[in-house]
Amino acid sequence: MSLAPSAWPGRPCWAEVDLDALASNVRLLAARAAPARLYAVVKANAYGHGAVGCAPAMLEAGAHGLAVVCLDEAEELRRAGIDAPILVVGHTPATDAPRAVALGVMPTVGAPELLDALSAEARRRGARVAVHLEVETGLGRHGLEPDACVALAERARALPGIEVRGLFTHFAAAEEGDQRFTRRQLDLLREVSARLPFVPERHCAASASVLLDREMALDAVRAGLSLYGYRPAPWVGTDAELRPVLSLRARVGRVLDVERGATVGYGRTWAATRRSRIALVMCGYADGYRRGLGNRAHLLLRGRRAPVVGRVAMDMCMVDATAIPGVAVGDVATLLGRDGDEEVSADELAALEDTISWEVLAGISARVPRLYLRGGAVASARTLTGPIAAG
Repeated sequence: MSLAPSAWPGRPCWAEVDLDALASNVRLLAARAAPARLYAVVKANAYGHGAVGCAPAMLEAGAHGLAVVCLDEAEELRRAGIDAPILVVGHTPATDAPRAVALGVMPTVGAPELLDALSAEARRRGARVAVHLEVETGLGRHGLEPDACVALAERARALPGIEVRGLFTHFAAAEEGDQRFTRRQLDLLREVSARLPFVPERHCAASASVLLDREMALDAVRAGLSLYGYRPAPWVGTDAELRPVLSLRARVGRVLDVERGATVGYGRTWAATRRSRIALVMCGYADGYRRGLGNRAHLLLRGRRAPVVGRVAMDMCMVDATAIPGVAVGDVATLLGRDGDEEVSADELAALEDTISWEVLAGISARVPRLYLRGGAVASARTLTGPIAAG
């Protein structure tokens, strides 16, 4: 499908995913981590960008493998024909061991019950399963305390059909200014690793650590947010030319002139202080444009910033277009991304909502079509009903 994104004929709200920008970010992070391997984190639908649409471009650009949080995410990738290494960093129940073995993924193991179930299924299939173990160093989530982690790794080593491939931890505050706690976490991982010399792959660095400290790369890194063009904190990786990958756009569905004093939207939270022109933009909180952005955010129309007025509704929002001449039905509004010289970033929206850019991106819902761009043109698309191939 070779068309300009603005000519998209489908639902009047869509996300544009720039695969050229994505590949550039992958190459940058892979070079920073080298010689360590890069696992591209594609959990949460690739942070809202679409895992199936993004994963091939990431692998082509130099990612060694992919990281997800659950088997459903891994299965989606396998069903799409992606046969790269997949690390499952979240909890896998023992009852899902047959599925994990069938998918050929690397589960993170935190309990003997899962280990035993994986070993039994591997023996039944004549297969071998590579597993990773997480060391608890201060995050307080899935990891095992050092002694328990060593004991489980030794148990795994003795089981048929099991290969202990990796040992990792997850930093709690790597994007904060004070790195002392992060250094202590790294030291604890190294201490456990020294007790398990048979485990070949150690990893702890995510986006912040990859951008800040090459020493923390170890044997592999797990990069997420930075691959999609954002820094975990404003001061992290300021020398890295990251390119935002996703833009969220929608068409103007109606233009309405209202008199002074007229109210707009649920709850009548905005009233016109002059005769005003209101543009109805076909994107709402069910698409991922959060309700709290009403009366606070700006979006872009015809390359100019315009305030969102009234409460954002489930399927649409309203914008005061009075100061922008010529706004008409069918115009494309940019809720996230760039239009000409103006830009609305995920960081800007996150600040308005007292949240983080991760949540802004991951919150873009599945019903929003994803258009995958190469050279500025739509190469393919994915909608709720499935993929739309090029041509």
